[in-house]
Amino acid sequence: MNSIAKASKFVGDTFSVWVIVFALLGFLLPEWFTGLKGQISLLLGIVMFGMGLTLSSADFREVFRRPLDVTLGVVGHYIIMPLLAYGLAVSLHLPPDIAVGVILVGCCPSGTASNVMTFLAKGDVALGVSIASVSTLIAPLATPAMISLLAGQWMNVSASSLILDILKVVIIPIVLGVIVKALFRKQAEAATVTLPFVSTLAIVLIVAIVVALNKTHIVESGLLIFAVVILHNGLGYALGYGFARLVGMSPAKRKAIVFETGMQNSGLGASLAAAHFNPLAAVPSAIFSVWHNISGSLLATWFARREQKRQTQQQSNHTLL
Repeated sequence: MNSIAKASKFVGDTFSVWVIVFALLGFLLPEWFTGLKGQISLLLGIVMFGMGLTLSSADFREVFRRPLDVTLGVVGHYIIMPLLAYGLAVSLHLPPDIAVGVILVGCCPSGTASNVMTFLAKGDVALGVSIASVSTLIAPLATPAMISLLAGQWMNVSASSLILDILKVVIIPIVLGVIVKALFRKQAEAATVTLPFVSTLAIVLIVAIVVALNKTHIVESGLLIFAVVILHNGLGYALGYGFARLVGMSPAKRKAIVFETGMQNSGLGASLAAAHFNPLAAVPSAIFSVWHNISGSLLATWFARREQKRQTQQQSNHTLL
């Protein structure tokens, strides 16, 4: 079991690398993945089931202990990223499919790797976990509402269909995971050591499938989508930090807000795009999945080094005194 746990941890720790590898495989060998098109929702459901297995009352304790901080984080997430997406779509005159895809990923809940980045950045992990959990649980209402409001000028959006799909691929698997954990606690805890591997495999397969299905579109519009995704993600980080600073949060809290704002559940975006819109609309989510893990890792490392430098300076000053 130790070897399995170590292997799983290694895969989880190198998540960004695997996302890039599978994105390249999907592009170079699309025939390996196109036949899995119908499994995107199932793969996302597996990730959400794993999330349910790991949820505990502690994940929601901060909601009652620090309701204002959690509320600000969730509200900031569902305002900043959707409005950024809409602003980029309008100002850059994006084609309809790409515009909807960018808005779609912007309206998704916090990303599954955001808590890891907060931890690496030496941020307030408890706050980040609570924001991610709440933003995910309210996604059946918040995500369709924002998509309908912002993407309606490009395509017809069925909010009811989106609600049902999010319930099916997000909420039901999470609830099942929580139930399984409650009924089979020891077995569930033993199984969690494999979750980094299983979740990573599911997410990278989603990325590979979307890339494989849209190879031609990526060749034609890939640079434009990459540019928009990088802008969306980077501005999300910046505005998230600025928002947290504006409302008077501590540096540790600001780091949590940064990652909970700028990192999206792009797997959900790809799943919804594949089910409800044209295939091209799923490409921004796939590229976002690749990019935000790279940018998140780089930003977390910068935050951590900055914090280490600050602590070293404090110790030096204390020694001089």
